[in-house]
Amino acid sequence: DALPIYYLAGRCGKDELQKKYPEEWKRAESSAVMMELGEHNHDNVRKLIAQRIGEEKKWVLVGGPPCQAYSLVGRSRRINDPKFEEDEKHFLYKEYLQIIIDHKPPVFVMENVKGLLSAKVEGELVVKKILEDLANPIKAISKKDNGLKYRLYSLSAGTSEEEIDPKSFVVKAEEYGVPQARHRMFVVGVRSDFQIKPCLLKKKSPPNVQDVIGDLPSIRSGISKQPDSLERWRKTVASKTTWATLRRAKKWKKIVKVIDETVQDILNGPDAISSTHVTTPSAMQQWFADKGLKALTGHEARAHMKSDILRYMFASCYAKANGSSPQLSDFPKRLLPSHKNVEEGCNGDMFSDRFRVQLGDRVSTTVTSHISKDGHYFIHYDPLQCRSLTVREAARLQTFPDNYHFEGPRTAQFHQVGNAVPPYLAKQIAKIIQELLDKIPEE
Repeated sequence: DALPIYYLAGRCGKDELQKKYPEEWKRAESSAVMMELGEHNHDNVRKLIAQRIGEEKKWVLVGGPPCQAYSLVGRSRRINDPKFEEDEKHFLYKEYLQIIIDHKPPVFVMENVKGLLSAKVEGELVVKKILEDLANPIKAISKKDNGLKYRLYSLSAGTSEEEIDPKSFVVKAEEYGVPQARHRMFVVGVRSDFQIKPCLLKKKSPPNVQDVIGDLPSIRSGISKQPDSLERWRKTVASKTTWATLRRAKKWKKIVKVIDETVQDILNGPDAISSTHVTTPSAMQQWFADKGLKALTGHEARAHMKSDILRYMFASCYAKANGSSPQLSDFPKRLLPSHKNVEEGCNGDMFSDRFRVQLGDRVSTTVTSHISKDGHYFIHYDPLQCRSLTVREAARLQTFPDNYHFEGPRTAQFHQVGNAVPPYLAKQIAKIIQELLDKIPEE
């Protein structure tokens, strides 16, 4: 029933796709429903889910409450907000509990950010309360006890049935073949009347950043807030004034050598603002590649301010020279941004890694939806390209196959990529859950 994606391979447009496959398109449209959760909508949600489940006995509920209230970044932004602990987002997991109570799934999987481990409300850890409620959902919603209980399991570590350690539910994606350090909580619940339990994820070494994006066409950044051209861009990265400042101090000697070599290669290189040429990575080829693709989508570079282009140039050359991404204290004063907290960053107190290069010989840092706002944390390791990552590169690090198309403007596409569970990890979890459901006896 999957909707054909021929238009991704340049075979037809979306409108033509709808006309060619009306039934498949209709099924695809009806497969996702946007519905607000809350007491006012319980009946509608209950009816919809009951309709979708039908008479099926072997099914799994997958989901997770909104994570803004639990994420470390979200909490840091509201640390002085007196109303933060009253935020209803802390308790939206109870809507998940309501669905469990209403439909009694034999198995559920709840996913959330690692920040849940340290989130507190009124001095108490939220995670302990959530785990208690997941194990005994009816107790969390009402005083009635209908006997509905769940045993909770980790996918990455053996879980003690007597005393659950919340940390055991953390899954580190890079330990399971994902080229990204992404740590999330996954809680598997099995209804207590079934004497079954899930297997653990099997560890496997991940490829590095260069393994999965190094094959993609080399492209340059654009220049924002003024007319863009190859000549202007080359003049920007070759900035004689900026690099001359570094040559005056011996401590920059190693980096200046890389900068000079890079500038010469850029001045003599070809123009390639964007490319849809289909390539194949050196790792996970069967996972990423699709022989039917005739064009690559999402591999267009952002336009950056001249000042940021120079910072990216310095950062990527620094990384190439030293094998590590620079801290703000490593930047020459001339290249430091004029933000209020830069001084704190230089002292190592806050956002000291404001500009972060994704090193080619390692897994990437967590690809978050923040990449939609700016690319400072996602600088390409190749100084010749002097830019932040494209949607397709971020998608590769998240293990989206190349035939996966992201809709909407680039900001929306980055959100779709950054908010997802890596598909390669999701498939491994799905296999475990399928095996678990297969163990449920037929009635």
